[in-house]
Amino acid sequence: MTDRQETASATTGRLYGVGVGPGDPSLITVRAAELIGRADVIAYHCARHGRSHARAIAERYLTGGQLEERLMYPVTVETTDHPGGYRGALDDFYQEASERLAAHLDAGRTVVVLAEGDPLFYGSYQHMHKRLAHRYPTEVVPGVTSISAAAARLGTPLVEAEEVLTIIPGTLPEEELTARLAATDSAVVMKLGRTFPAVRRALERAGRLDEARYVERATMDGERTGLLAEIDADSVPYFSVAVLPSRVAALDSDGQPFEALAAPGEQPSQVGEVVVVGTGPAGPLWLTPEARGALAGATDLVGYTTYLDRVPVRAGQVRHGSDNKVEGVRAEFALELARRGRRVAVVSSGDPGVFAMATAVLEAACEDPYRDVPVRVLPGMTAAHAAASRAGAPLGHDYAVISLSDRLKPWEVIARRLRAAAEADLVLALYNPGSKSRTTQVGSARDLLLEYRDPATPVVLARDIGGPTERVRTVALAELDPADVDMRTLLLIGSTQTQWVQRDGGRDVVWTPRRYPEA
Repeated sequence: MTDRQETASATTGRLYGVGVGPGDPSLITVRAAELIGRADVIAYHCARHGRSHARAIAERYLTGGQLEERLMYPVTVETTDHPGGYRGALDDFYQEASERLAAHLDAGRTVVVLAEGDPLFYGSYQHMHKRLAHRYPTEVVPGVTSISAAAARLGTPLVEAEEVLTIIPGTLPEEELTARLAATDSAVVMKLGRTFPAVRRALERAGRLDEARYVERATMDGERTGLLAEIDADSVPYFSVAVLPSRVAALDSDGQPFEALAAPGEQPSQVGEVVVVGTGPAGPLWLTPEARGALAGATDLVGYTTYLDRVPVRAGQVRHGSDNKVEGVRAEFALELARRGRRVAVVSSGDPGVFAMATAVLEAACEDPYRDVPVRVLPGMTAAHAAASRAGAPLGHDYAVISLSDRLKPWEVIARRLRAAAEADLVLALYNPGSKSRTTQVGSARDLLLEYRDPATPVVLARDIGGPTERVRTVALAELDPADVDMRTLLLIGSTQTQWVQRDGGRDVVWTPRRYPEA
């Protein structure tokens, strides 16, 4: 309580925001019932029809001698001719309603504002709280939310272990709904009613419609639950929610290693799916919502162990890590798991289609016996784009992406492509520049490019972008030292037009103009 509130408490009444729960009067807390019974004034919000769900829930606790303040909204979903529009009409209403309550508080009366569910969870009470709590002694009494009631009625765990619960208003744009639903483990979508068709489409686009459950009027008369996909949109009221419950229980925890799968001649009872997921260059900050959702929904994760370690451990999922040099074996293993009915996410760093796992999976998937196994590829942030963002905008014009690794193609091919890109004056993004067993490629590439580029051409050395040892620096092409480059380094080599400028306290900024000079 502030000093101002302590001074006021001696001469004014107290304000209580009281949660009355989701609908069943017996779910009102003991504290809420006590305050309702001894309040001088009971206030509640209602639509223009005058009926208040909050008052109906609390009715058995009213004494009959209390003053009642019915705070009737001027608009709900209809249009208004208020000069400030819908928001202006509501702001004026909240101000007028709060002053009505302030008059009671100034007269020394105790005021209880009833709130369905919890007062500070999508509740109308919060608008009174923001206008009055700093002026009067105030207490908020929490209530059982519709989320807890819905989960209880479904009898299904909402979240388990390290799962994340996302609460989403159905009034968000459909694209945003889709992204949020795809990215999270569990979710509750509030405020259905007229938003139901968009919510249903978003669930379907996110690939989660089959998981979704529907709860209407939880703990109230007329309660209804069921599979959301089977609900008629015209029958959905405002007092309903969509629930994506915990995935842990749905995951088969009996995953087995490849050697223990059924013999190749046996036919699977149900074909699963392989999703090749790009995780970006580093940790979870680089994940797209779609990729995050695919990782959460998989029964099995397959990938290079270093990349698997970036994915959070989830109860019920089986992780199959392997060495970085067995891409073909890893791809066939993932497809065999899916052929046996598993939902498999193949984890790939960066973008899976850029020197990564998508090619290996699709190559195997186009051969028997995997032609009928569904395969999807989900894009990710590429290392080149991540590195470029740290340096400025070196890829602002045409550029080429080349791997310096000669493990899968001869160096003569690499040199020919470097020369062609240099002759075309393209910015270069060089992947896999060097390793413990490959120490000559960087020096050879530098010497070749110096035949076409000024020695002062900027070269961005970007190492471990997004990781704990991230380092980005710029050197002149002639000063590029192969000893400074390893497999975790990506090189961005400028064209003849690329600019290298110091600004912002001496920070190097590299950028390539979008306009190319005319001949």
